[in-house]
Order: sequence, then structure tokens, then C-alpha cells
Amino acid sequence: MQFSKFGEKFNRYSGITRLMDDLNDGLRTPGAIMLGGGNPAAIPAMLDYFNQASADMLANGELIAALANYDGPQGKNSFIKSLAAMLKETYGWDISEKNISLTNGSQSGFFYLFNLLAGQQPDGSHKKILLPIAPEYIGYGDAGIDDDIFISYHPEIELLENRQFKYHVDFEQLKVDDSVAAICASRPTNPTGNVLTDEEVRKLDKLARENNIPLLIDNAYGLPFPNIIFEDVEPFWNENTILCMSLSKLGLPGVRCGIVIASEEVTQALTNMNGIISLAPSSVGPAIANHMIEKGDLLRLSSEVIKPFYKEKSLRAVELLQDAIDDPRFRIHKPEGAIFLWLWFDELPITTMELYNRLKARGVLIVPGEYFFIGQEDEWDHAHQCLRMNYVQDDEAMQKGIKIIAEEVKKAYSESK
Repeated sequence: MQFSKFGEKFNRYSGITRLMDDLNDGLRTPGAIMLGGGNPAAIPAMLDYFNQASADMLANGELIAALANYDGPQGKNSFIKSLAAMLKETYGWDISEKNISLTNGSQSGFFYLFNLLAGQQPDGSHKKILLPIAPEYIGYGDAGIDDDIFISYHPEIELLENRQFKYHVDFEQLKVDDSVAAICASRPTNPTGNVLTDEEVRKLDKLARENNIPLLIDNAYGLPFPNIIFEDVEPFWNENTILCMSLSKLGLPGVRCGIVIASEEVTQALTNMNGIISLAPSSVGPAIANHMIEKGDLLRLSSEVIKPFYKEKSLRAVELLQDAIDDPRFRIHKPEGAIFLWLWFDELPITTMELYNRLKARGVLIVPGEYFFIGQEDEWDHAHQCLRMNYVQDDEAMQKGIKIIAEEVKKAYSESK
């Protein structure tokens, strides 16, 4: 069969496809240790809450109404209005329902946004999305209809005590010119758990405004929900910011609900794209989230249940890793948020793609670091020395998986002698 140019591009086997295949295969494979994919933890208190909320919504007719009716292409009106009012009251943001649109998952939202802004322009020029730090989210990499729509920069690496490190934006090398359509960064960052400081966000906002381009912030793990963020930082939005959120890491990945908070112009554009591509976004997730806002539970559960759960899990995973791997060349990115740890094996004599294959053969699924260095034009050794590890599994599975990682890393280092 002859596919179109679009078809050929999106028929490729990409990094994000491999990640999701591994996630699906691992869930069906007895004994597989799932330290790779981005599925959130099954937090007992949250599962109990969703069970009760669903029962309440079934009883009062809200759940059946969400299942049996289309919403408009902007998304469920009741949720959009509740969310706008909550954000305005909580943070003083000057927003209304005209600033919020919903998508079928934030992955779809970024596909819309990247192609709305970057790629071939009406005047024939080609513009790119600037990622101020790579590594960045694996799901961005193949999201452009046009090829080559990303440019990124190496971070500054700050070495910390206790065999940890932290990435910072290197503003000295960051270059914004007419070829850049937007600046995009996740906060907290998937894969590294890095959180841009308030100062870094203000500097990026200033750069964006000076160049008349938007600043996209991927807030899937951030404030105010699901609040998987361990640093004392402020949420950020203004009309030049496109803030993207999600219900997935609340514990609802199956409802596929992305949230985009932006200017009225961008909101209208996304609404039009929804209508053409999917008629309307899914209704069930927004109905549940609206129920949570009305009950006063969305922010409360994020701060009192979700955040403490993940913070405790991250600290435990760091402890297990540092006890299992005593090589001084091994460092962990400081866990500041999200649901992953970013592991750096300096001077590793094999690539983390090879390490991934060795671990997969032993039933441990992780994600090799090479996939996350999107928009890089050079070969950087560091990009082949890192891997992403999900820390949400139970303690027994974590210990088994980390033990196998430690054995394979030790074996790899010994091969270089």
C-alpha cells in the first residue's frame, strides 16, 4: 500500500511507541518489573475516592450523561468554568472559560500546538520549537507533521552532594531568532524530575515576550494538580504562556483528558482543531474532575495524598539505588518532581540502549536515555549514559529491579577493563 508523506512519517516506529508497547507488554507479562512506562501509581486512597465518586455520579445521573452525550469542541463547559474560577480565585490569574480548552490527552494537545506554531509557515519559511533543556519528554520527538521542528541545548550540570546532580538552563548559549516559533519546557520535567526555578521561568518568559513568541509549559505533573512537585516554586501563567495540564497523573490516565490554558486566540484555534479532528474531547474525565472541584477535593487530594505518596516513594527509590550501586561514576538527578528518577552512569562503556536490551532480557523494563535528547545536532556522550526509571512500583518489585540494574551496570563497567 502506498502511504502519503504524512502516512510514511507517522508509520515510523518511534520512541514513544516503543515505550507504550513495553508498558502494554509488561502489564501482560507475569513477573515483568515495570520501571519504564509512565503509568501513575495505583494509590489506594485515590482508587477509593474514584470508586466512590463514580458511584455518586452514577446515582445522580452525571456519569451516564457524560457517557451518552457529546460535549462541544472546546470541551465540557461545566468543568471549564469551574476550573477557570478555581484558578482565578487561587492564583489571581486573569482568565475565564475563554482561556481553557480540552483535548483527548495532553499528547494530543501538544501535537496540535506544535503543528499550529512550528513547521512550514505561510511565507515558506520553516520554524522550530526551542527546548531550552534536553533531555525532554520523549513524546515530543515525533509530534511534528514536518520533520526537524525541534532545536535544543545542553543543560548546565550542577554536581551535588550524595552522588546527585541537577540540570539548569544554560542561558549563555540559548539563542532565539526568527526561526523559533515557541519555547517549550516541562515542569517538573519528564524524564529527569528537574524543576525549572522561578527565576529560570521568568527568564524564559522574558525571552519569549522579547521575540513575540509563546512560552509553552508542560505542567502534567505540576501545580496546582496533581502537585507531584517537591520544590517550593510558584505556578506560572500569563496570556503569553500556554500552560498544558492533564488528569492522567491524578490517577486517571484512561480518561485521556488534556487541559490547555492559553490566550483566547489559541483557545479558539484548538477548539477548531478539535472539531475537525475528533468532533469533541472525551467527557468522562472532565465530569469527574468537575465533581472533584465542586466537592473541594481536587487541590486537597493533590496536596494531602498524591504529593506525599510520590515524595516518599522517590526518596525510597534513591535510597535503594545508592545502596545497590556504589560506583562513584553513578549519579541520580535530584528528585524534584514527576514520577521518574534520571540515572547517570558516567563513562559507561555501552550505550543505555544496549543496557535497556540487557535489562529487558532479564525482565526489567526501563527507558534508554537516547530517546530524550530531542533536537540535538551533535553527539554528546552524556546522552548515551542516562536512563529513566519509574519509581511507582511496590517496594519488593523496586528492590528486585534495582538489584538487576546494579548487576548489569557492574558487568558493563567491568567489560571496559
